[in-house]
Amino acid sequence: MKKEDKIFVAGHRGLVGSAITAKFKEKGYSNLILKTHAELDLENSSDVKSFFDTYKPDYVILSAAKVGGILANSTYPVEFFTKNMKIQLNIIENSYRIGVKKLLFLGSSCIYPKNAPQPLKEEYLLSSELEKTNEMYALAKISGLKLCAAYNSEYNTDYISVMPCNLYGLNDNYDLKNAHVLPMLIRRFHEAKLNNDKTVTVWGSGTPLREFMYSLDLADAVVYLMENKSSKDLDNNFINIGTGKEISILELAKLIKKIVGFEGEIVLDKTKPDGTKRKVMDVSKINSLGWCAKTSLEDGIKLAYSDFLKNYSK
Repeated sequence: MKKEDKIFVAGHRGLVGSAITAKFKEKGYSNLILKTHAELDLENSSDVKSFFDTYKPDYVILSAAKVGGILANSTYPVEFFTKNMKIQLNIIENSYRIGVKKLLFLGSSCIYPKNAPQPLKEEYLLSSELEKTNEMYALAKISGLKLCAAYNSEYNTDYISVMPCNLYGLNDNYDLKNAHVLPMLIRRFHEAKLNNDKTVTVWGSGTPLREFMYSLDLADAVVYLMENKSSKDLDNNFINIGTGKEISILELAKLIKKIVGFEGEIVLDKTKPDGTKRKVMDVSKINSLGWCAKTSLEDGIKLAYSDFLKNYSK
C-alpha cells in the first residue's frame, strides 16, 4: 500500500471504524475516504454504486454494521440480518465491479457454533448449530465472509475476512438497550456511583467466560494485514483476531467496579440469559503471522472509561 492510495473505511464513526481510521492516519495514510450515514446510505444499492463510480477507492475496509448485545439481537433479529446483508452485498459487489485492489471484511466471533470446542479455531466454522440469541447477526456475518471467499475463488480477488473477539474502546456504544456487555457495565457502574446506589445488577450467572480486546489493538492488526498479507496467507480466507485471554462476566464486573470507583455490591440476575458459556479465540494463526495484541484489559478499560467521562457521561 502507498500512503497516497485511496482507502474507503465504511463505518468510520463506529467503535471499529474510528479505531481503524485513527491507525491509518497515525501511520501516515493521507487519502482516507470517509462518509457519514447522512452522506452515504450503505443499505441503498444505487447510492453505493454512485459512490464507487465517483471515488474509485483502491482499498476498502468494511467495518460498517448493525451491532448490539444479547437484548438487541434477541429483540430485532430481522433488522440485524437484513441491514447487515444489504451493507455487505452493496460494498463487496461494487468493490469487485470497479477493481478494488484489496478488501478487508470485519466479522465477529459470534459466527462460531454455540458448542464449538474452545478455544475457537477457524476450522470450527459451521461445524454445528449457532447460539440462538444472536443467530441472525451471525448468519449475516458468515454470509459476508463466505462471499469474500467465493470472490477470491471465482475471480482471484484479494478479500480478507477477520473475526475479532469482543471489542471495546473509544467511541463505544453505551445505549442501555443496544450496548455490549463491557460498555454497558461501564455506564451502569458510573451511574450507580453518581446516584449513590447500593447495588448494580448484572445479567445472568456471572460464570460465562469472554475475551475482550481494545479497539486500537484490532485496528493495529487490520493495518498490519492490509500492509503485509494477502488472502492467500490466510487459511479459508479468514482469520481470528483477539488476545487469547478470557475472563468471567463476574470478574469483569468487579474490575470495572474498581476502575469506576463504585463502592456498592454486585447482584446477579440469574433469570436473565447467559448466552454462550465460554467464548475465547484461538489466535495462534495471527500470532504466527507476526502480530499480537498489546493492551492489557485493565489498561484498556481505564482508557475506555476516560473516553466515556469525556464524551458520553452527560
